[in-house]
Amino acid sequence: MGLTITYIIIAIYSIALVLIFFYSLAQLNLLVNYLWYKRRNQEAPKYNLLDPKEIPFVTIQLPIYNEEYVVERLLENIAKIEYPSSKLEIQVLDDSTDDSVHDTAKRIEALKETGLDISHIRRENRSGYKAGALKEGLKIAKGDFIAIFDADFLPDADWLKKTVIYFKDEEIGVVQTRWGHINRDYSTLTRIQAFALDAHFTLEQVGRNAKGHFINFNGTAGIWRKECILDAGNWEGDTLTEDLDLSYRAQLKNWKFKYLEDVETPAELPVVISAARSQQFRWNKGGAENFRKTVLSVITSRNISFKTKFHGVMHLLNSSMFLCVFIVAFLSIPMLYIKNMYGHLGWIFEVTSFFVVSTIILFVCYWFTYKSIQGSSFDNFVDYIKLFFTFFSVALGFSLHNSMAVLEGHMGKRSEFVRTPKFNINSLTDSWKGNKYLTKKLSPNMILEAMLMIYFLFGMYSAIPLNDFGLFPFHFMLFLGFGFVFFNSLTAKA
Repeated sequence: MGLTITYIIIAIYSIALVLIFFYSLAQLNLLVNYLWYKRRNQEAPKYNLLDPKEIPFVTIQLPIYNEEYVVERLLENIAKIEYPSSKLEIQVLDDSTDDSVHDTAKRIEALKETGLDISHIRRENRSGYKAGALKEGLKIAKGDFIAIFDADFLPDADWLKKTVIYFKDEEIGVVQTRWGHINRDYSTLTRIQAFALDAHFTLEQVGRNAKGHFINFNGTAGIWRKECILDAGNWEGDTLTEDLDLSYRAQLKNWKFKYLEDVETPAELPVVISAARSQQFRWNKGGAENFRKTVLSVITSRNISFKTKFHGVMHLLNSSMFLCVFIVAFLSIPMLYIKNMYGHLGWIFEVTSFFVVSTIILFVCYWFTYKSIQGSSFDNFVDYIKLFFTFFSVALGFSLHNSMAVLEGHMGKRSEFVRTPKFNINSLTDSWKGNKYLTKKLSPNMILEAMLMIYFLFGMYSAIPLNDFGLFPFHFMLFLGFGFVFFNSLTAKA
């Protein structure tokens, strides 16, 4: 291996490590913010819903697309929302192209007969996908406030009473609630998804919101002030994460966001890895698309602080960390050999301590988020350790797939909005077999993931002749992670 190539590998590897380290420092700062916020007693002006004059008109929007398995559950649940019927309307924004349309129409008619103000809104095409459907419904929405729920969400009956009250503060444009998980313990896949989402909905959302940094509406389980949507430029379908896009445009226009950690909105996690893949791809590519679209506006804005700009940039780069992680992982084996071939470059390898420190920081941060939901007993801590390293391994296994999504986003490659199939999984005995919305195609990434599993097995073997076991645990986790993703992708086709 020539010295020029060696130095290029070292440079790329080191830059990726430093970026991961900065990301972990940002997460540590969010933890400090989170702990500070939890010790404060927050008072805010609220609507008095006992006074008929203060009850605002709310429109609930339910964007759906081919949701045969969950639409009945969704409508039954939304019909139980406790709110004055004269101040509530429900829009079912149905872009479905299958037979579920007819069943949905029948259920909506039945609900109308109970006195519910509910309408079935259909479009001729899916222009703009979910963003287009929300925008279409907004044109005729009666409400001053717009609550949005995806098809797999099941808000409690008193959800509106807990959220709409905060809009008495006229500067608040959005109230977002924390996602819950009705099938958290269904499988290893659902447990690690819940683990990652819990970290976002505690550490990140609270940590940013506590200090007035930009947060994002999460696409569902939140409520918008209609005026805020219109003032920010309305929904746009030019990214795969229209929620993040509109959130940043609104906050750049000085609208405040209110995050309610204590209000949980239960939802269903994907139980099949192909569904998790499509969701991860959309979220990560959309994040990169929004970085491309919005970062200059954030950096050049005159009405936000430097610290808010820093956290905004790191937030928009969240998905890009997968690319950094994949680079570090892939180059770690060449680096192992470089270390043993060029003894005079040994000092450079002290930079690898950045990755160890980053991992420790994330371990500490995620523990605080885990214990806030699961409890802080010794048994819970032991469970946390196992879950953290399981999550870490599987996240590494997803790094190739997510890196490709990020690269497409940064390069501006457009792609169709691919929905996440829903399964109506409520218990451990429910099955996803036979779901007609599951993709039958094998992902081309699977072959590469199998090759990477073997590649990191070779990395583990390399430690023996080189007598250097420093990266062995890392390569072992990579081997397990890519193996998990590959073999679960195979069985999901069964």
